[in-house]
Amino acid sequence: MNWDWSAIADFMPRFWDGVLVTLQILVLGSLISFTLGLVWAIGFRAPTRFIRWPVHVFTEFIRTTPLLVQLFFLYFVLPEWGVQFSALTTGTIAIGLHYSTYTAQVYRAGIDAVPVGQWEAATALSLPAHRTWIAVILPQAIRRITPALGNYVIAMLKDTPLLAAIGVLEMLQQARLESAQTFQYTEPLTLIGIAFILIAYPASLLVRALERRLVR
Repeated sequence: MNWDWSAIADFMPRFWDGVLVTLQILVLGSLISFTLGLVWAIGFRAPTRFIRWPVHVFTEFIRTTPLLVQLFFLYFVLPEWGVQFSALTTGTIAIGLHYSTYTAQVYRAGIDAVPVGQWEAATALSLPAHRTWIAVILPQAIRRITPALGNYVIAMLKDTPLLAAIGVLEMLQQARLESAQTFQYTEPLTLIGIAFILIAYPASLLVRALERRLVR
């Protein structure tokens, strides 16, 4: 296969723009996912069903509807209600919200795996609820769930091309635009495939290193 190096050189500015947008979505989307996921997981254990049931219904609704539908809803429907964000902000919120319902189940499994004796010990010491969660339960739960959370980071990365449906110029969309203008498909798409690997593989190594550190 003969590579057109001039086509690669022409594509590089768009390529780096797409990489930066993709990384921004991934980092901010992960933060939203991990934060909201923890909120939902704690809501599952709320003492009153008036909190538990809405959390269950909402998370199940998000989990069982496609991310693409949620993207369209946030981008096209919310402005009719007076709530409007940029395509990038909308996409980041959508992907973070969508995956928060999955990370919530991961948090839930980790919390349930904490021995009952730890809860009883915290009660015996008269620790307030927030102190019990922060100092006793969550540190033990997170050690168990780090690999699963890392897997969802990789899954989010692979779903970022869906945001092109609302006009977000992430990596794949930049490659498609370049190919449409130059009729060169091999070079842009190959570079994008390599970029996904170069982002995903170090992320997986980081998760493994973090897992080993937490297990100590």
